[in-house]
Amino acid sequence: MHKFFLILEKLGIYWLAFFGIIIVRYFLIAGGSYWFFYSNLGKPFIKRNLRSFPPRWKSIKQDAELALFSAVFFALCAAFIISAYDSGLTRLYSVLDQYGLWYLGFSFVVVLILQDGYFYLLHRGFHHPRLFKWLHHGHHRSGDPTPWTSFAFDLPEAILQGLFFVGIVFLMPLHFITLIALLMTMTVWAVVTHLGFDPFPPSFFRHWFGKCLIGPTHHSIHHRKYRVHYGLYFTFWDKLLGTHDPNYEKEFLE
Repeated sequence: MHKFFLILEKLGIYWLAFFGIIIVRYFLIAGGSYWFFYSNLGKPFIKRNLRSFPPRWKSIKQDAELALFSAVFFALCAAFIISAYDSGLTRLYSVLDQYGLWYLGFSFVVVLILQDGYFYLLHRGFHHPRLFKWLHHGHHRSGDPTPWTSFAFDLPEAILQGLFFVGIVFLMPLHFITLIALLMTMTVWAVVTHLGFDPFPPSFFRHWFGKCLIGPTHHSIHHRKYRVHYGLYFTFWDKLLGTHDPNYEKEFLE
């Protein structure tokens, strides 16, 4: 019994630490992006205004509240992962030579692709009429997104998204550097796609590499039409499964 309470105490300490890290990360990246792009400083970098109306304080407040609730569960996932690592149960490792430097990049790309597929299936399911109200309505409540919307999730959605990383550390060897890089990529790209502005020139997304990536314009169409563009990083799932807006290139990239 004493050992059980020690485990709970350790888990609680981890949770508190990660909750603080996640909140600071959210306010620094989402808040910093909002402050920059919605002020005069960011105007020279804006190539396309994606908003139908100015952001409303009520919507920002609602998004931030949902993000805080989501952070509670994301921190619990992180605490569980580290606790499991301490017990030798995960496939996380810390010695670079264990799999070689090449594996850092390889595993990073593989997990991005797996996460993108997992997110696509979840996201498309969230938009089913019987599920949307319970799983995904909070994320779309603000109408036009802002950086604050990037991690505004209803709790069931936060749980299902957080479980991806809980599962992957038990299935695939990952260095801590790779795991941190994946989490930062997810955070930054979620903020970028919810900017409400597009800082990229249309020519970038006409390039073969740009055509594979989801940007702010691509994702803003999802927030308006709901039935297209469900991917997280890449466009190929939408194109393969028929949820890519056929007018995207013609209307938005010319």
